[in-house]
Amino acid sequence: MEAALIIFALMLLTFVGLGAYLTVKAVGAAKRGVERTVAQARRSVEDTTLRAKSFGQVGVAGALAQLRLDLRTSMRATQQALAEGAQADASLRESLALFERLSAHGHELDGELKRLEQEPDRQRTGELLPDLRERAAKIIQAADSLRWAARDRARRFAEDEISLLSEQIEMESGALRDWSREPVDDLAAAAAEWDAAQAAAPAPAQAPKPTSAPPPAALNPPTPTMQYPWQKTPRPESAG
Repeated sequence: MEAALIIFALMLLTFVGLGAYLTVKAVGAAKRGVERTVAQARRSVEDTTLRAKSFGQVGVAGALAQLRLDLRTSMRATQQALAEGAQADASLRESLALFERLSAHGHELDGELKRLEQEPDRQRTGELLPDLRERAAKIIQAADSLRWAARDRARRFAEDEISLLSEQIEMESGALRDWSREPVDDLAAAAAEWDAAQAAAPAPAQAPKPTSAPPPAALNPPTPTMQYPWQKTPRPESAG
C-alpha cells in the first residue's frame, strides 16, 4: 500500500511539473509573440513618422529623417532576404554573420541620427550632415551588396534547376511520344533474338546408345528329342 502511494505521489509530481513547464513555455511564446507584434507596430509607426518628416520638413530635420528612413529600409530588406535565403542555402549563414556586424554600425548610426533630431543647434547639426551621409551611404551600399548577391545566387540556382528539369521533361516527353514500337513488337523481337541464340549454340554431345545384345541363354535348355531309325513316323491323326 505504501509503495502504491509513493508511486501515485511521484506520478502526481511529474504531471504537475510537466504542466508547469508547458505553462511557462506557452507564456514565453505568447510573450515573445506580443513583443514581436509591438516591435513591428513601433517600427511601422516610426517609419511612417520619418516618411512624413522627410516630405513635410525642409532643412536639417528633413535630411536627418530621410537618412534614417533610407538606412532602416535598406537594413530591413537585407535582413529579410538573408534570413529567407539561409533557410534554403546554408552558405548564406556566413553572410548573415557579416550582416550582424554591419547591423551594429547601422543601429549606432540610427541612434545618433535620432538624437540629432532633438538637437536644438541646427547649424552644428548641419555641419555634421556630410559625414553622416557618407557613413550612411557606406552602410547602405554594403547592405545592398549583400542583399543583391543573395538574390542573384538564389536566382542562378533557380535557373539551373529549371534548365535541368526542362531537359528531363523533354526526355520524358520524347519517350511518351514514341508509340511506333508497341510492347508486343518488343516481345516478338526479344523472342526472335532468343531463338537465334539457341540455333547458333552448338548441340550438346549425346551418349552412344548401347547395342542390343542377344538375350541370354536359358539356364536349363530343353534337351532335343533324338529320332531313331527304328521309330515310325507318327501319323497326323495320332498326334491328337
